[in-house]
Amino acid sequence: MTTPTPDTAPADDHAGHHGHGYITAKDDYLKRLRRIEGQARGLQRMVEEEKYCIDILTQVSAMTKALQAVAMGLLEDHISHCVVDAAVAGGPEAEAKIKEATDAIARLVRS
Repeated sequence: MTTPTPDTAPADDHAGHHGHGYITAKDDYLKRLRRIEGQARGLQRMVEEEKYCIDILTQVSAMTKALQAVAMGLLEDHISHCVVDAAVAGGPEAEAKIKEATDAIARLVRS
């Protein structure tokens, strides 16, 4: 398999075979996401056991912050890898990656 060059790479290469910016920290992300998954199960248990509302809300807040930390890490990795690579290549791919990053930031700000 050949690695696409900037001239032949698709502008929107989500399934890139050369790895994404987060790939070097993949295990860390998976660990964090598994911890968040455990938090979600804990929240379900708290509701099933009819725990105090404020205690549940405190755990929801902790889980939300953990997800935001994952999102910010992924965004930082995306910008420093995918966007920078596209910017170096220039052209429409660079514009597309910058727009993609800007849209992702807007979604995070709204959430």
